[in-house]
Amino acid sequence: MMTKVKVQPLLVNYKTLEEFKRFKEYGHQELAMFEDLQSNIVENDSESPFFGIYFGNALVARMSLYRVSKKYDHYFQPPQDYLELWKLEVLPDYQGQGFGKALVDFAKSFQLPIKTNPRVKSHNFWEKMGFQKAMYDVERDLGENPLIWLPSGVEEREV
Repeated sequence: MMTKVKVQPLLVNYKTLEEFKRFKEYGHQELAMFEDLQSNIVENDSESPFFGIYFGNALVARMSLYRVSKKYDHYFQPPQDYLELWKLEVLPDYQGQGFGKALVDFAKSFQLPIKTNPRVKSHNFWEKMGFQKAMYDVERDLGENPLIWLPSGVEEREV
């Protein structure tokens, strides 16, 4: 059984961005943060939408999690604020040890519905975490296949 894992907010600083380079999904979001840092829009150590898990001093798992206002909710009934979960990733050497589940459980702890667009080949993981395919809506989903998680008292909006 693994020890208690602590999910923590990741700071926008050079150390965090350096660590992100180890993740496959490194890309636009991180580069934007890096540019913001360089142009001092954000001061070092300001909050980012990323949360992560450290193993010793190494960042081994991370996700981006942000709240979407209910006025943009096209997924849930009744319409409400929900969480958008992106870039959930666990470094290869640390997979299968519960780090991904710990991140998802952290997101669920807010008791808001969650939407994610999973990477290819990760559907089994999301099913185990209790996510389901959203009913496909051509205009809304634009080629994405979002998965959603519904807390108690929330239903999927009919398409």
